Amino acid sequence: VETQDGGDAKNDVSPRDIIYSEPAEPLPNESPQVLHKLDFRYRGILWCDDSLSFVYESWYKTRRTRTWVISPGHENLNPRLLFDRSSEDVYSDPGSPMTRRSALGTYVIAKIKKEKDEGTFLLLNGSGASPEGNIPFLDLYDLNTGNKERIWESDKEKYYESVVALICNQDEGEINLNDLKILTSKESKTEITQYYVVTWPQKKAHQITNFPHPYPQLSSLNKEMIRYARKDGVQLTATLYLPPGYEPSVDGPLPCLMWSYPGEFKSKEAAGQVRGSPNEFAGIGPTSPLLWLTRKFAILSGPTIPIIGEGNEEANDRYIEQLVASAEAAVEEVIRRGVAHPDRIAVGGHSYGAFMTANLLAHAPHLFCCGIARSGAYNRTLTPFGFQTEDRTLWEAVETYVNMSPFIAANKIKKPILLVHGEEDNNPGTLTMQSDRFYDALKGQGVLCRLVVLPLESHGYAARESVMHLLWETDRWLQRYCVANSS
Repeated sequence: VETQDGGDAKNDVSPRDIIYSEPAEPLPNESPQVLHKLDFRYRGILWCDDSLSFVYESWYKTRRTRTWVISPGHENLNPRLLFDRSSEDVYSDPGSPMTRRSALGTYVIAKIKKEKDEGTFLLLNGSGASPEGNIPFLDLYDLNTGNKERIWESDKEKYYESVVALICNQDEGEINLNDLKILTSKESKTEITQYYVVTWPQKKAHQITNFPHPYPQLSSLNKEMIRYARKDGVQLTATLYLPPGYEPSVDGPLPCLMWSYPGEFKSKEAAGQVRGSPNEFAGIGPTSPLLWLTRKFAILSGPTIPIIGEGNEEANDRYIEQLVASAEAAVEEVIRRGVAHPDRIAVGGHSYGAFMTANLLAHAPHLFCCGIARSGAYNRTLTPFGFQTEDRTLWEAVETYVNMSPFIAANKIKKPILLVHGEEDNNPGTLTMQSDRFYDALKGQGVLCRLVVLPLESHGYAARESVMHLLWETDRWLQRYCVANSS
């Protein structure tokens, strides 16, 4: 694949990318042949056979994504545009083709044969995003007509089910629909994921695993997907977790930990779409904020913090304004529900979430009693060629880079903040120096802060010693500056 714009998205050219093909062992003086030309940036190919392959292209600035159907072995057949949509619009996502293992061990698009029909059929596996949450599905898709037939769908009342893989013994040819066999997963708020084999035509499911609950002490935790609105009308969602046995009328408001990660959007409609499912099992990882349910905390997990830049406006032009508005809406909601004490709400995040945490303590100090920032970047002038999705350089948008940097606003931070970083962070946007310099700035301003550097760790933390020490530091910080609220 070769760019025609020199790798610079600001150059307006057509085509922008060209895909070439050549034999694995080309003959002397044999040149690569043009396979396909694209006006967006190339994102990959999903192969099937000489008559069918999918080519993907997308353009981040407009969020457009396209899927093309090509015939690699037939030069006389023109490419056909199959899907042209916004990558942000999860409600319209048609799903992805299911693949099977080939004789060479690679994965190729699975073709399905339907009795008494000569069409070319594929299986589209989708997340089924909807206003009620994700309802995964499997569609039988006629590639020639575009018609769809829904042949499987997740339970939407109590369970969350999804298609994991296509089970197929044959490594070539079409799969008969009546012989279809798929591996699915099934879970609920309180039941851990189990796996099933579903066979056609009866669509009967056979359970093949029986995993025990990994933490029975929290088997009766309360989980709820909540919805609320930002003051500019953007619809927001979050997942609220409450400790087992908690009763608001009896136990009163709890200390609360809000853990999040902002996202960028081009439209308010897309930003307000519901992602995830209320029926998913509450999985708890080694450094998950849900661990503090055992310490009688309310956990507000993943409250949506959309940073929206509609039309020609860049999302980060109003980053602080939208960040604070989203956090205010989330805090107001948990206080309104009576589950969070207004003076005992902590905020935290990892990477871009740490950047968010520092900015919220600087620009919305009235919302939170303390913060926990892990492996973040705090001075955007140290990432001058873009950070996250900013496509302007520092020299093109000096004011934006400066205004977004919590390092510049260190003098505004008055609440305790715990900084954690891996000593060998190799993520170019979050080098360990970011936390070192931010800590120096905070200490110079007299801010109550602590810097924890984990030896031999990169952007994430893997060693048992690192994880356990991180949890100890975090718990000590929350007990002292959130539960006791003593600064």
